[in-house]
Amino acid sequence: MATVKPFRGIRPPRELVEQVVSRPYDVLNSEEARAEAKGNPKSLYHIIRPEIDFEPGTDEHDERVYDKAVENFKAFQANGWLRQDDKEHYYIYAQTMDGRTQYGIVVAANVNDYVNGVIKKHELTRREKEDDRMRHVLINNANIEPVFFAFPDNEALAKVITDVTAGPAEYDFTTDDGFGHHFWIVEDPEQTSIITEEFAAMPALYIADGHHRSAAAARVGLEKAASDPGHTGDEEYNYFLAVAFPASHLRIIDYNRVVRDLNGLTPSEFLKRLAKDFIVEDKGEEIYRPERLHNFSLYLGGRWYSLTAREGTYNDDDPIGVLDVTVSSERILRDILGITDLRTDKRIDFVGGIRGLGELKRRVDSGEMAMALALYPVSMKQLMDISDSGNIMPPKTTWFEPKLRSGLIIHSLD
Repeated sequence: MATVKPFRGIRPPRELVEQVVSRPYDVLNSEEARAEAKGNPKSLYHIIRPEIDFEPGTDEHDERVYDKAVENFKAFQANGWLRQDDKEHYYIYAQTMDGRTQYGIVVAANVNDYVNGVIKKHELTRREKEDDRMRHVLINNANIEPVFFAFPDNEALAKVITDVTAGPAEYDFTTDDGFGHHFWIVEDPEQTSIITEEFAAMPALYIADGHHRSAAAARVGLEKAASDPGHTGDEEYNYFLAVAFPASHLRIIDYNRVVRDLNGLTPSEFLKRLAKDFIVEDKGEEIYRPERLHNFSLYLGGRWYSLTAREGTYNDDDPIGVLDVTVSSERILRDILGITDLRTDKRIDFVGGIRGLGELKRRVDSGEMAMALALYPVSMKQLMDISDSGNIMPPKTTWFEPKLRSGLIIHSLD
């Protein structure tokens, strides 16, 4: 069963929130963070991307950079740009995109739930990225950025969300990308108890986004427990920051592929090879979007094609075999184009669906890429089925949007 608790959040005063909050550390590079934080000493990038306070080109893993993160975090608190709440609370964080709003509950999640598999994952992590985030958590003694969870829909929690969000929001603003961000504090002790009890009855929580942050937080908690002779399991370091959304609120968008060459084939030879495993239809010059599971969109030579996987190329009874990313990885990328390792092969790149299919067309038309492949989005049910089965999704399968804004709330390990 899942263990969550309220906590004393560290967060900006209402009048400063729009200056403090930022995009997550891992969706932009150092120079993009430097540009976004320009002229704004209150930007959280000074804590999560502190290399921007050094000369351009400074290694983000430089010892001085980690030290600067601590210095800046302390300065933000000393300056009153971040303040810790007097009491423990849960919080509600809602995001609006394209007229649709999703409501999440901000919780402190339990490290042991991650270790024991109650918090389920669907992606592999890379040790070097875990090490970086672990160091960042340890030196700041805080989870600066949240993990993105999903949970099975729950009527009691839905009522709490509805009741809390009927009142005035603590924060309510729209970022430059047009996404709305809304934030409430759960003040009612009865509502707080309901949240704790309803999560305690859940057999599992699911990581939607933030696998490296989860792994790093768990490693920090275990390390602190091992070095604490008075460890009881109730210490704050046994918990980490997460925002948990009902599964039905979330939408996974497509995560597409672009490839630099056709592995020595001409376009006509490539299409002929595709016809073995797919029904190939020429859709002309207008952008074609996949219409359903097992239907793909190919852009090649200035034209769009519909590819419909033939019977036998997928297995709808297998949580991995049903995925279109599996079908395309095996039948197109591996068998025809010779791409066997999506994590390391330099011939392939990945484009989040938030950029639109026009970005695929642009990259092929520019001559940078030879072809583009658009996939039908994975469903939350597929993600949860894979997590429940203990399987791991192929790389670059899911893209969640909108991303959680960092800086709305921070969890101290003290």
